[in-house]
Amino acid sequence: MLGTGTFAEPTFEALIRAFPGEVVGLVTQPDRDSGRKGGSSRMVGKGMTTIAAEAGIPVAQPVNLNAPEGLAELTAMKPDLLVVAAYGQILKPAVIGAGPLGAINVHGSLLPKYRGAAPVAHAILGGETVTGVTIIRITPGLDAGEMLAQESLDILPDETAGELEFRLAPVGARLAVETVTRLKNGPVTGTAQDAEIAKQFRAPKLTKEMGLIDWSKPANEITRHVRAMQPWPTAYTYLHRPGKEPMRVMICRTGGGAFLRPPYFDSLPVGSVVFNPLRGTIDVHSVPWVVHVVELQPAGKSRMTAAEFARGNPLPDGSRFGPERLS
Repeated sequence: MLGTGTFAEPTFEALIRAFPGEVVGLVTQPDRDSGRKGGSSRMVGKGMTTIAAEAGIPVAQPVNLNAPEGLAELTAMKPDLLVVAAYGQILKPAVIGAGPLGAINVHGSLLPKYRGAAPVAHAILGGETVTGVTIIRITPGLDAGEMLAQESLDILPDETAGELEFRLAPVGARLAVETVTRLKNGPVTGTAQDAEIAKQFRAPKLTKEMGLIDWSKPANEITRHVRAMQPWPTAYTYLHRPGKEPMRVMICRTGGGAFLRPPYFDSLPVGSVVFNPLRGTIDVHSVPWVVHVVELQPAGKSRMTAAEFARGNPLPDGSRFGPERLS
């Protein structure tokens, strides 16, 4: 098994339960520490290495699995088949071919849509109402292999990427076990992906910079952006108030979708904010609606409700959200 984080953990546990004594090893990302940039930043639950230790399964954590020393650790395990879920490295042909049955990947989208490192977040950003999990045979192309199994799941209206991934993970675990069982019983023929669809829907790796909110975008895109950036890198903006330095603020959750903009916002720039005591929200002028901010987190402080924030940070006339430097 190759994988890291909460999306991979259910698959690893399911394989151990379904095939006792047959999971020969775990390859996972190095543990991240404060002294270096290496390792994985993915959210973890129980932890892949903890699961492996409890089951008595050998663990390898190479910095680069494709390097000769990483490949040597993998081949020493003598795998028949590689099962990959959110491992975090693109695998070269030598790694893919380390076992006679090749490798399969548990991918968190309905391929051919959203090939890439962040399919769950990009499905939300793209306004999808349905996503799912696809099991593919791994090839040198990025998530381009034939599809061996697939199952869909509705995206809930206010669901964050982290919450959606949590629901997708057990679906992927079940499909992985079913697919491994089929492969053990004989050759499996999959379905080729439509490359033209794949070109239209991509899911590149998220970066910290992608969290910055553009308040000039339509309000429904902004609310999707906030959802998609949770739990990482989180959506953020800067609060500008007359006579004060800009304050970096993470927008953790918006509520109730987007609502028609009140007339008093018409003459104000996008990003203008007021505290709404009736709703307990910070209302943000967007296009063509208002975004209701429910929870936010000032830099260096704890997450709090909009009402708690407004009590400690008054929002006088002229207050607005925007980039660090307003044009």
